[in-house]
Amino acid sequence: MTLSVIHKCSGKKRYTGSMESFYPMLISATAVLATLAYASYLDIRDRRVPFIYWLPMLAVGICCTVFLLWQATSNLSLIAGYLSLVASFLYLDYLDNRGRTDSPGLTFYYRKASIFWYLALVLALPALSWFVLAPSLNTQLVPWYAMFAGIFGYVSYMEYTGRFEERPRTKRKTQEMDVARAISRWYFVLIILIYIVTTTLMLFYQGSWGAPASLILLITVFCGVFYTFGRMHLFGGADAWALIFIAFCVPTFPFTPLLGNPPLLFLAFTVLLNALLLNLVAPVGIFAINILRGNRAPVMYMFFGFPVKGEEIQNEWGFVMEDFEEKQGTVSRKFIGFWDSIRRMYAGEDRVYTKELREQPEKFAKELAIYRKAGTVWISYAVPFIIPITAGLISAIFFGDFLFAIMKIFVTG
Repeated sequence: MTLSVIHKCSGKKRYTGSMESFYPMLISATAVLATLAYASYLDIRDRRVPFIYWLPMLAVGICCTVFLLWQATSNLSLIAGYLSLVASFLYLDYLDNRGRTDSPGLTFYYRKASIFWYLALVLALPALSWFVLAPSLNTQLVPWYAMFAGIFGYVSYMEYTGRFEERPRTKRKTQEMDVARAISRWYFVLIILIYIVTTTLMLFYQGSWGAPASLILLITVFCGVFYTFGRMHLFGGADAWALIFIAFCVPTFPFTPLLGNPPLLFLAFTVLLNALLLNLVAPVGIFAINILRGNRAPVMYMFFGFPVKGEEIQNEWGFVMEDFEEKQGTVSRKFIGFWDSIRRMYAGEDRVYTKELREQPEKFAKELAIYRKAGTVWISYAVPFIIPITAGLISAIFFGDFLFAIMKIFVTG
């Protein structure tokens, strides 16, 4: 959904590529690129990007996107809906991470006592968007708002009172707490689904957002998928937030790229595709290096890992790809299976990260001793995905969608 489509669908003059519409996304894209470059440096150095470093970029991006939406539609209900979506995702993160204790500079703002102030804002924005500022009342939204408020209200109360951390003393209380903890783990999926349903209703309901709601729907689905991946440990936290914030801050192309506009004019999706294509270079290169060095393993592992010396594993970056067992002085080893690896990623346990070996050697003394006896250990390569994301953003803005360009060559050729 580009400005031209938003203008056309909202009954306004068709967008002609004026510079005043070009500037908001250009400013936002510049802020995002600068932040991603620094975040890539932090991720390479520390394998961690504190959340506080995303906030200046997010502030700039939200202001620019709000200006873009106002310029294109003048629809306050739509703008409030966008702000509601951003606020809800940030509040989800606040609840899921117990007030972001990894950002000491924000301790004052994330104190537990402030939780209901954040909740009030999160509940007020969709109410403004769906009911107060909407041109006409859509009664279909009432039960969805009630569910939205009920879910957030329940989880906020349980977090505030510390009930999720309680140890039940009876069987009945144990069952109740099992349900409560299941809700605390998966409630974000319900919030995302509510936004998908309500945005779809605003898309088709006469007198509401109309076709421009497609942009908000794309942002909702895209961000919902990667927030879920991040919560399930299937995606790095910094990587997931990088893609989410690109969708929030630069939802459309600032200008027509050299390869032309792709069919889905949603920048974050093109960034993801380009990043995945660029990231394919690494496995191919690793496989070639393994072949040249004579490293032998099942084919799949040769694309994603390489052996390192057991006594030097603490100096490397990556996850151990093998399970080891020592019996009667003999070390046996086997590669971790694909599905077992996925299970461990989801559970967030039973994975040995070389960073942890370096920072907590006393905790992994047994593993380190076995690795030294084994001689070599296969580990996964550890190039943070935020680097291909940064390259994907640069290439998407200036060149466009690589996959679409390749498909056009095959179709027209």
